[in-house]
Amino acid sequence: MRPTATAKSEVSEYPAATPDALADEEIVRRVLDGDTASFEMIMRRYNQRLFRVVRGIVGGDAETEDVMQETYLRAYEHLGQFEGRARFSTWLTRIAVYEAIARRRRRRRLRLVAPEQPETDAMAPLSTDRDAVDEASLKELRHVLAAALDALPPDLCVVFTLRMVERLSTEQTAECLDLTPANVKVRLHRARVALRNWIDHRIGEEARRLYVFAGEDCDRVVRNVLGRISRRRPEGPAPGR
Repeated sequence: MRPTATAKSEVSEYPAATPDALADEEIVRRVLDGDTASFEMIMRRYNQRLFRVVRGIVGGDAETEDVMQETYLRAYEHLGQFEGRARFSTWLTRIAVYEAIARRRRRRRLRLVAPEQPETDAMAPLSTDRDAVDEASLKELRHVLAAALDALPPDLCVVFTLRMVERLSTEQTAECLDLTPANVKVRLHRARVALRNWIDHRIGEEARRLYVFAGEDCDRVVRNVLGRISRRRPEGPAPGR
């Protein structure tokens, strides 16, 4: 469906412009005038934000992309209803939040279980040069942080994502989520505490695995020491004084 406007060709009649060169409102005006191609600038501008926000609510990359597509379609269909009383980015983010929450509720009602497929890039061979090692470390860190965010309740995750990842203000976040600024602050505090506890627990577990000395290692040392003791006999240990 097209937004409410006089139909024109979907081929842009406006001069080419980079996504950062135009204000959201100008792009909206172009689309409403029939320049459907300009809607691409909106999607490219907000893909990253919507991905982070939606994923924090529904979890899983595939379902997140589905919700993003529904969000853009819903925004396009109702673009004529955007009145400019809030920022366009806020208007679009609110649509994404509503779509994500609705998807999560439907999933709960239907009790669908669709486990995510594990990533297979960990099996790819790694170069031994320093850049490759650093890249592997950063990738592992991203996995840990993503797992920490996924462990948050959705209402805390979306607040943390908007405030700390997308760097929206407290007021902007409140507007996107229909919360009061005080509620945003409370949820952000709870999210930080939950993340800190999760990461501390995870790091503690990993630290205990750093210097595990058991199994064959333990057997080897015992075997070697006993062998050296047996070779020193019959002298035996030095008598006590």
